[in-house]
Amino acid sequence: MRNETEKWLAFADDHLAAATILLDNKLNNPCLQNAQQAIEKALKAIFSEQRIKAPKTHDILALKYLLKNNKIEIPVSDSDCDFINSLFLPSMYPVDNVLAVHNPDKDTCLAAIKIAQDVVTNVKQYFSRPENLAI
Repeated sequence: MRNETEKWLAFADDHLAAATILLDNKLNNPCLQNAQQAIEKALKAIFSEQRIKAPKTHDILALKYLLKNNKIEIPVSDSDCDFINSLFLPSMYPVDNVLAVHNPDKDTCLAAIKIAQDVVTNVKQYFSRPENLAI
């Protein structure tokens, strides 16, 4: 595995750990931000390893389909991607946001963390197959 790829995965792990710690401390908006970032960085690890130019986007669904267009499928549903996308901006920017006031609860955070855990696990499983590693 490329060194750059390992760094993306390490950041994904850090964000996932941070999301859990933040939830335990009832810091829901930063929890959601970190769950989203764990997913984004895990997916961008694949872009790195496969030397595919990663777009500068936080859109999880767009990243999923760019990977799919390159014949790489990570099992995350479109609805889960949409859910994570719907949480990211309102959790980052409290004013001048076109979305309604966002006050996430524990259940929302738990759902986001579960999706992030699944994506990070699936990306690591992708890398466990030698044919998916750069030479």
